Amino acid sequence: MKRITRTAFGLASGLLATTALSNVAAAEDLTLCWAAWDPANALVELSKDFTKETGIGMKFEFVPWTNYADRFLNELNSKGKLCDLIIGDSQWIGGSAENGHYVKLNDFFDKEGIKMSDFVDATVVGYSQWPKNTPNYWSLPAFGDVVGWTYRKDWFANPDIQKAFKEKYGRDLAVPATFAELKDIAEFFQKREIDGKTVYGASIYTERGSEGVTMGVMDVLYSFGFKYENPDKPYEMEGFVNSPKSVAGLEFYKALYDCCTPPGASNSYMGEGVDAFKSGQVAMHMNFAFTWPGLQKDEAVGGDKVGFFANPKGPDGEQFAQLGGQGISVVAYSEKQDAALKYIKWFATADVQKKWWSLGGFSCLKAVVEDPGFAASQPYAQTFLDSMAIVKDFWAEPSYASLLQASQKRFHDYVVAGQGTAKEALDGLVKDWTEVFEDDGKM
Repeated sequence: MKRITRTAFGLASGLLATTALSNVAAAEDLTLCWAAWDPANALVELSKDFTKETGIGMKFEFVPWTNYADRFLNELNSKGKLCDLIIGDSQWIGGSAENGHYVKLNDFFDKEGIKMSDFVDATVVGYSQWPKNTPNYWSLPAFGDVVGWTYRKDWFANPDIQKAFKEKYGRDLAVPATFAELKDIAEFFQKREIDGKTVYGASIYTERGSEGVTMGVMDVLYSFGFKYENPDKPYEMEGFVNSPKSVAGLEFYKALYDCCTPPGASNSYMGEGVDAFKSGQVAMHMNFAFTWPGLQKDEAVGGDKVGFFANPKGPDGEQFAQLGGQGISVVAYSEKQDAALKYIKWFATADVQKKWWSLGGFSCLKAVVEDPGFAASQPYAQTFLDSMAIVKDFWAEPSYASLLQASQKRFHDYVVAGQGTAKEALDGLVKDWTEVFEDDGKM
């Protein structure tokens, strides 16, 4: 899941809202809609090859994350013709399929020999299928993403810091295998002085306005045993959403926020996390994988100073991570669907997907990510593989916006504002979500 509303926080500087790649007549151009961020820059470069091969010009409508959902969901709901192709949030699949916004791609995939089994299974479920876990496809996996962690590798390797940590905890300072270990490390670094500067334990998601605190809390709750519903009875949430394991996970998240975050971290999401890490404030940093290439290249904290690790295990050994990323779909209201489908076919090829990865896109094609050389292709590649193997996602229901608004309020009120207990927050969330599904006629 990513992203409802958020700033591009400087990652897509200099990118114009609309970019033309060729002088092909406007009538033959395709317009692809997405968010304004670094991967969009890479897609502009990649798509030049499509124009060379087909003669079809490409235009791009890239909108900052702050306006991304409002802009394009309004466009779809009004049956607008701006977008021929759209890279939409994973959470849009249910509503876009049921409301007829996207072209169903099954027949096209069959005709062109595009096999969804060739793509990472989790991305097919997360970005393409509706209903979930059925062979009904509304997009091609376009950009794989997942919540993981960066850490100050140089601090972890510092002999004096290593010694102090071992004296306190009786073990070596290393990448945490469990959330309990992660909290120990965060507490150890909290308000520690390094190179004459006071540093802090961890940057985590707390943002209230869009989806931030939900993405952070769920990233932890999954590994504590949280389940959205009874596996044997869809939409039955009592005893699952608010199970004792779920309560323990939410209590842990609040404890981590209270003990180990930097000052002013009450409304932190992707941009604030990047800023905290780049400025040398924190030892560890929760964020989506799309931030990793930029952090790796950063002159101040990148290179040998930065490391990456997948979401740790929970108390019972369960290990999951919050899915991000998007699929690419053909808009049902486009008058250029045949040309748009040509782009989908081109984008699905192995050579294009390999170049996509090399330019900074996160490919979902198994031929790319399962290549023997992939894990060594970037310092964060293995962590990306490990993380994508353990993903779960938020509700992809057509009413996901209402479901998300409820979790944002319940989680922020408890974690940040300190209102009530974790059990009360989750009990309230069951009530909120039940009302949404009752209104939808699903309960």
